Amino acid sequence: THTYQDRMNTLLAARRVGLTLCTGAIFGQGETEDDIIDVSLALRDLDPQSIPVNFLIAMDGTPFAGISYLKPYDCLRILCLMRFLNPKQEIRVSAGREAHIRSLQPLSLYPANSVFVSGYLTSDGQEYQETWQMIADMGFEIEEVPQVEAEECEPELSAVAG
Repeated sequence: THTYQDRMNTLLAARRVGLTLCTGAIFGQGETEDDIIDVSLALRDLDPQSIPVNFLIAMDGTPFAGISYLKPYDCLRILCLMRFLNPKQEIRVSAGREAHIRSLQPLSLYPANSVFVSGYLTSDGQEYQETWQMIADMGFEIEEVPQVEAEECEPELSAVAG
């Protein structure tokens, strides 16, 4: 519906009028290493404040149902690449972390600043209590950052070095 350039132009227009950018990617759709590098470099060039890194949750009835292109170490490498190329941005481990990073999830806290908890647009996620425990077990502290857009929002959780 919209071309890649349309989307880039929208982001640049948003920046010009003073909006902060939160833009990321969904990995796990059969990307090559070069594709992953290209997306990571494009995000670096956009210089967003926040980069959510999603890993595809293949839903039943979609072309990717039952297919997984990512191993846990692939996800960690993607997160490390994002951190390396974007040292000042907030790297956010987002959808699919439970299914793809699996038992290595705690290691994702090193390249990332925050994790999404308790669900995503189309699926459930790890409950916040389990995520808080994982963060505490890794020696990080929970920093509650209140959402200012709407009073009914729960606080966002960020992992910060302790």
